[in-house]
Amino acid sequence: MPRNRSLEQYWKEHLSLYIFIGVIFVTGVIFGAVMVSALSLEQKQEMTRYLSNFFSIVNQGELNGDATASFRDTLALHMKWVLIIWLLGMSVIGLPFILILDFLKGVLVGFTVGYMAGTLSWKGLLFALVSVVPQNLIVIPVILVCSATAVSFSIHLVKNRFIQKRGELLEPLIRFSGVTLASGVLLVGVALFEAHLSPVMMKWVTPMLITLGAA
Repeated sequence: MPRNRSLEQYWKEHLSLYIFIGVIFVTGVIFGAVMVSALSLEQKQEMTRYLSNFFSIVNQGELNGDATASFRDTLALHMKWVLIIWLLGMSVIGLPFILILDFLKGVLVGFTVGYMAGTLSWKGLLFALVSVVPQNLIVIPVILVCSATAVSFSIHLVKNRFIQKRGELLEPLIRFSGVTLASGVLLVGVALFEAHLSPVMMKWVTPMLITLGAA
């Protein structure tokens, strides 16, 4: 019961913060999707050629070449986001930059999915569903939770900047660092998925997209 009450109290205190960060992320997604329509014809043609080459690589199975290197690179990329958020959360001035990162993450997701769906219609949407969506079902919540915890800790620093008692910051710091560590563990699983299973899933749908460049 005490633990349930603690969780209930936590959500009451931080629900508005999660909603705020979620709105920033969704705004980024919308902005990223709108950016697709702002691309020039030359830019769209260049990206289409790039995608066509990428589909050919996936279809030939070359994307599975070095799963270990892929795992390492993917994990490093995801961990950079979480570690940067953790470092920014440790300082008061880093607070707005955390929100900017959430917005940029939304832009990346919105632009990627928006371009594939807008350019390749349902085939592009299908490819996005197997190449972008699965891992982001975990990555995005992880980033948003880390961001909310970082912002909360940063706000706590502001409220306690004149208090010299170390104990005032110990518990929030442990919670903040614990969330970051747990996020890192989840991201290891995500990186394994992207390195070993995601290429297989992408190969399932690439045959119908392989003629993109000739279309």
